[in-house]
Amino acid sequence: MRKCLYLVFCLLGFCVVAYAQLQPARIDRGNTTNFGDPNDPYNNNFGDPRNQEPQQGNQEKRSLREKVKKDSVAPIKDYKIITILRDTVAVDTALALKSYYKFNYLRKDNFGLLPFANEGQTYATLKYNIKANAVLPDFGFEAKQFNYLRAEDITYHSSPTPRTELYYKTVMKQGQSLDAFITLNTSEHLNLFLAYKGMRSLGKYMSQLSSTGNFRIGGSYYSPNKRYVLFTHFVAQDILNQENGGIVDLDLFESSEKPYNKRERLNVYFRDGETLLKGKRLFLHHEYQLNSSLANGILLTHEFAYEDKFFEYSQADLNNTYTQKDRFGASFQSSISNKTRYYTLSNKVGAAFQSGLLGRIEVYADFYKYNYNYKSFANINNVLIPNLLEKNITLVGGKYTYKKENWNAFLLVYNSLGNDNTSNIQANIDYSFAENIGLQAGYQKLNRMGNLNFYLYQSDYLHYNWNNNFNNEKINQFDAKLKTPWITLEGSYQVIKDKLYFSNDNPDYNEFGIAKQLLITPKQYGNTINYLSLQASKEITFGKFGLDNTILYQEVDQADAIINVPKLLTRNTFYYKGAMFKKALKFQTGITFTYFSKYYGNDYNPVIGDFYVQDKVKIGDYPVFDFFIDMKVRTARIYLILEHFNSSMSGYKYYTAPNYPYKDFTFRFGLVWNFFS
Repeated sequence: MRKCLYLVFCLLGFCVVAYAQLQPARIDRGNTTNFGDPNDPYNNNFGDPRNQEPQQGNQEKRSLREKVKKDSVAPIKDYKIITILRDTVAVDTALALKSYYKFNYLRKDNFGLLPFANEGQTYATLKYNIKANAVLPDFGFEAKQFNYLRAEDITYHSSPTPRTELYYKTVMKQGQSLDAFITLNTSEHLNLFLAYKGMRSLGKYMSQLSSTGNFRIGGSYYSPNKRYVLFTHFVAQDILNQENGGIVDLDLFESSEKPYNKRERLNVYFRDGETLLKGKRLFLHHEYQLNSSLANGILLTHEFAYEDKFFEYSQADLNNTYTQKDRFGASFQSSISNKTRYYTLSNKVGAAFQSGLLGRIEVYADFYKYNYNYKSFANINNVLIPNLLEKNITLVGGKYTYKKENWNAFLLVYNSLGNDNTSNIQANIDYSFAENIGLQAGYQKLNRMGNLNFYLYQSDYLHYNWNNNFNNEKINQFDAKLKTPWITLEGSYQVIKDKLYFSNDNPDYNEFGIAKQLLITPKQYGNTINYLSLQASKEITFGKFGLDNTILYQEVDQADAIINVPKLLTRNTFYYKGAMFKKALKFQTGITFTYFSKYYGNDYNPVIGDFYVQDKVKIGDYPVFDFFIDMKVRTARIYLILEHFNSSMSGYKYYTAPNYPYKDFTFRFGLVWNFFS
């Protein structure tokens, strides 16, 4: 504790020195701003010359140039972040709780996700209510894709001067997490960005190394007359994890007596298991308006995406003294190397009509192809397992967007041609009663294929070979959200049919409820599942103190335990805000409490890189307290966090999955620094 206090004082001194050395920066004029219609690329203020300052006289221009040269920056509201759906916000450098909640490996608020003990490992999903936007079959191996950036995760930018963001955070042991980003406009019409996120953490348990990298490069362009708009990016990503299969002796962990309070002393199932997910993607979206009137006219649209991935599970030697040889059943050989390859190609062409009176109407056709393969066929007990799933799918559909005054409406309908029966109907409406009062409602009817690893998988483990023909999953979902200054309420109701899932075929368990062998296979649940979630959020402030609360309630109606979630999940943060050194340094400090009720949490299986359903062991019902200090000097935010500091006080029965412990007390330090030059 003495070292922690010493570090705090050192950092305070560093901040004061930094403040004295930093050049004057631009004035923060608000933190987050919406710009125009989120679905209209020609009404989002993205570098639109019609939204710039009016022409000035020579003397005014000279004064403006001198001011820009002196400050070397522009107002923060001019630095914009744009998604592919044209949602546009200003860069936010404020010291706020939402920034603290996003200060993590995923760089987003992870409420509803429970991280494993090591950074970059995987997450248990506590909040099931995640709207399914993917209707086409995906790769699978979902446990390894939390940090895999999809096309919709890539943002585009408008930056009057070069902007750099540096993220740094310590990890559990021997490593660090870094994210470096830079963007600049070479002209008013062309923006480029380059970024790389890398993380390496040895972890506190044996054979738990995580090493990941996310490289992205891209840009956006619009023609001087605004009739042509382009968004494009390229990403290359790799996610490497050592897989130890969890701890063997749960009683030694729960007692945590010496020497087992040193987590590397606990025995694990494997010391040479490893998974690797690797992929790259090229994406391009562009539009051209045929007529010169931007407010009304006909557009041609085109979107192209190519992506290839592979997932590999390997073990060097099953005869190793420290390996539980029969954990996954019999194998063909003493070393394991399972590699699944996958690529997709999407070519979407369309036409749109937009009107200031009627909104935007778009029709399109998507020519989609996937290839999911292995190098050879497999013969298991005289049953031939093919090496390839390949298909061409054509989707046709339409999209309607309308925004006027307080109304915002969206409708999406599309269907596949042929016998795939893939379809999606999605409708959303948003009405603002006042500036801080709004109501959102949505409906989705989805008929989709499951992930491809449910249908086909090959492995050097005998039991992990299958070739299935499942029905499409069918989902009807209703959503609503009410936002007021007093409280924010969200609700979701889903009706799910033909749910795909993994489960264990071995009925033999030890005294802790852990299966002696993991013989996992995919299955389909033919009955109907009803899922309901209700979430309430409210931040209460009194002077310099504040209390931020988020509470989630979930209920599942099902004949068998297929979708398992905790009924109650809560996050509550009590904090204090202040300033020091003549307000040169702003800070907030407080304690975050998180809790979820007991439930049959899904277990993790590294061979398939996914979670499977189990009904023998309940996890949860343990409190987690995190203490934090956040400080800000200009555009630099510094974080000191004591994660799970109550771990030794509440008993060592905290798990993320049945034999995967949650993280112990950990001190974390990091910063997010924005540079505007």
